[in-house]
Amino acid sequence: MRRAIAILAGLAIGTVAGVAQAQDVGGPPPPAASRAMASAVSEWRTVPAANLLIIDTNRGRILLEMAPEVAPQHVERIRLLARAGFFDGLTWHRVIDWFMAQTGDPLGNGEGQSPYPDLAAEFTFRRDAAVPFTAVAAPAGALVGFVHSLPVQTQPDAAMALTGDGKVHGWGLYCPGVAGMARDEDNDTANSQFFLMRQAYPALDKRYTVWGTVVSGLDVVRALKSGGGDNGMVASDPDRMTRVRVAADLPEVGRPVVRVLDTESAGFRTLAEQVRQARGADFSVCDITLPVDVSQAQVVAGG
Repeated sequence: MRRAIAILAGLAIGTVAGVAQAQDVGGPPPPAASRAMASAVSEWRTVPAANLLIIDTNRGRILLEMAPEVAPQHVERIRLLARAGFFDGLTWHRVIDWFMAQTGDPLGNGEGQSPYPDLAAEFTFRRDAAVPFTAVAAPAGALVGFVHSLPVQTQPDAAMALTGDGKVHGWGLYCPGVAGMARDEDNDTANSQFFLMRQAYPALDKRYTVWGTVVSGLDVVRALKSGGGDNGMVASDPDRMTRVRVAADLPEVGRPVVRVLDTESAGFRTLAEQVRQARGADFSVCDITLPVDVSQAQVVAGG
């Protein structure tokens, strides 16, 4: 799995100016717009427990919404490994500031993986009208928006009538918080190592499988100890995942319940327009941060 590291490093590490330019593609939305919208939100969507990954680390908790509509095989692999406790105690062995944090290697050196077979790439997915999608921009011949909480780009709906299966291509976009699978030089070599984006990096789009996005805890991802040198390997005392579980596998009472602003709601459209107006010509889908509410499931009287 060493080449998985080398490939990512090659895309990320060139000059300091190159990394800074990547960050300019998508940054946090203007604080005033974000705060104003968060206080007015009344249209929330609860993340299904089967798609909510809870990553506890020594730095804090990360809550991630998995996207089986986009990468079903990779999501199922993450569920399988989480249920087996495979990720518990593993290090964030490669962390590059202004780029990403990588983990999932039982050896901690970039060469380890799970005992399961490698996965075929899911760089793109097929979208039909049943897949919930909300557009926020329409570059030439395409649409950019969200499938639930995941930023994606896709062919326009009108093209569905021209395809044999009534579907169009889509792919996840590497905005801050997006989860991707590390791999070897061969496309079909993802296994257990994954990375979470600390900043936007569109050079990865359609080159590494996207399988979810952080809905709470991006500050934790950005606080993970960075490695030295070009390849970002953390040489000593790396941060760790202490426990990783799928919410559906935990007792209902006490497990986290995560609600995010529904991207199909009027409230979301208002938020997107506020951010668009604030960012002007620099607007990117990566500028939109969805408001989130995290609570714990409670005992229901009589249940």
